[in-house]
Amino acid sequence: MGVGGRSAEPVVFSVVVPLRDEEPNLASLHTEIAAALEAAGIPWEVVYVDDGSVDDGPRILRDLAIRDPRARVVTLARGYGQSTALVAGAEAARGEWIGTLDADGQNDPRDLVTFLAEARSGVAEVVTGYRAERADRWVRRASSRVANTVRNRLSGDRILDVGCSVRVFPRRAMLEAVRFEGMHRFLPTLFRIAGYRVVERPVGHRPRRAGQSKYGIHNRLWRGLADLFVVRRLVRGRVRYEIADGDGG
Repeated sequence: MGVGGRSAEPVVFSVVVPLRDEEPNLASLHTEIAAALEAAGIPWEVVYVDDGSVDDGPRILRDLAIRDPRARVVTLARGYGQSTALVAGAEAARGEWIGTLDADGQNDPRDLVTFLAEARSGVAEVVTGYRAERADRWVRRASSRVANTVRNRLSGDRILDVGCSVRVFPRRAMLEAVRFEGMHRFLPTLFRIAGYRVVERPVGHRPRRAGQSKYGIHNRLWRGLADLFVVRRLVRGRVRYEIADGDGG
């Protein structure tokens, strides 16, 4: 179910925010996103995708959408997972470009403005962030380092921080990507497989403002390892050829 108003001019940039049970962070998050995107000087919107929240977050999102027509809400019927939430947000988005953020307040929305400018300049179609200095407990930092190493080794890619949610990419890239639950962990690799140019840039990272993390070593590392074999098959199954003779036009 979608809620929210429509702006008069065509949207250029859609920020997609998947979330579950982030009630205490939503009001301040929207204020910060709005301040950052207003400075960019382009028509924008935020698509909040509620992935089965059981707290008061859905009510807060509805209020946001009433007060600000640039805030739109997609409410999923149940908790499907982050990959499905991202796909639903991309399908609902109206902008040519999509940016993604976590809803926990640890990401700085101003990084998206910088990424969008770089992507629109033609440097690369996909700009993805890496957290140079993480504001997380050592357990999460350690599990992420292991996950990054294993995923890169098995996928054949080189991504500094596969768990960073700060990204900007063309909407069509997400709509064309191979879909499976867990794809959110491999978006830069999937985009590269599809032929998009990807660059990595450092982003800020802050302590969680409120609420509790939904991810730990079990659902972040072990589930990700299972998804790796899907990506590995995609990488190995890519069509490659060289033309020996003939008209390549």
